[in-house]
Amino acid sequence: MKQLEKDYKRIVVKIGSSLFYSVNNVWDDSVVYDISRRQISSLIEEGRDVVVVSSGAIAFGMRALGLKERPRKLKDLQAAAAIGQNELMNAYCNFFGKNYTGAQILLTWDDFARNRYLNAQNTLQALLEHRKYRIQRIVPIINENDTVSTDEIKFGDNDMLSALVANLISADLLIILSDVDGLLDKNKKVIPVVDEITAQIKEFARPTDKKTCVGGMITKIEAAKICMKSGIPCVIANGRRKNVILSAVKNPAEVGTLFVPKKGLAARERWIAFGTKPKGKILVDDGARRALSNKKSLLSVGVTGLEGNFEIGDIVSVVDEQDYEFARGKVGLSSKHLDKVKGSRYGKEVIHCDNIVIL
Repeated sequence: MKQLEKDYKRIVVKIGSSLFYSVNNVWDDSVVYDISRRQISSLIEEGRDVVVVSSGAIAFGMRALGLKERPRKLKDLQAAAAIGQNELMNAYCNFFGKNYTGAQILLTWDDFARNRYLNAQNTLQALLEHRKYRIQRIVPIINENDTVSTDEIKFGDNDMLSALVANLISADLLIILSDVDGLLDKNKKVIPVVDEITAQIKEFARPTDKKTCVGGMITKIEAAKICMKSGIPCVIANGRRKNVILSAVKNPAEVGTLFVPKKGLAARERWIAFGTKPKGKILVDDGARRALSNKKSLLSVGVTGLEGNFEIGDIVSVVDEQDYEFARGKVGLSSKHLDKVKGSRYGKEVIHCDNIVIL
């Protein structure tokens, strides 16, 4: 594939927990040291904005506690994260060296509600701008706030978080690094370029079987899907490959698997589509689906059911009769009100056309 003709000024690099271990699953942070001290530092010195999304807090906590396998109970995961977050940041400060300052940002789904989303966006923007005027380089390092995360507010893996952060700061490129060479086909060969995420592409994904990690290729493809629809190129590559980040920035199709972006959504549409966790689900009939696809508003007559509790202004999923999510929108009715008027041709507008994004 021809090199994408773009200067990638703002880059998100996601570093997976597996890169803190050797191929024999022995603790070894030399790979992340090289990624930080030599590769990311080089990009920053060139004047590029780089934001790191790093897994590893629980892995560092497990190491400090002498655990060989990832804890299963939520309280034990939170305890490991509480110990590991500090260890992780100390490690990055050592990796980057004395001329750099790590800025820790811990996020959950709750931080992607509209007002907090804008606050997080402003914080990151201020950090990126601030470092341009000081000798001391600032590196934003983002992780999920595992010390307080519950099933309701956690992302579950940092692949999803990295895609949301790329959206949050309008990044030019997302690089997801782990211990795999990219998306592999049935013959275990790397697929260099993906233009569309089809059913076949999804079949190639496999969950991780590592005892220290979560996620796997499935979550990476979901992250790439968000980027593609947001107009952001996404590269999945092996962090152990020499100069992997520098090569990816020079030519994203050169390393791993490049997921080619589509025409990007506007910032507000990106937030509706991917920026926050839906509070509920609205089921619609085929007529309503066709209307929404033609940029019409969702009316109560086309609603056949709903799930969850939501209020006016919340983001919800819109699914068809096969329970397939094809849109998301900002509702104009609460779930309590909608339950009373669903199916009625004399009801009210449920979601205005300006507040709907077709997925």
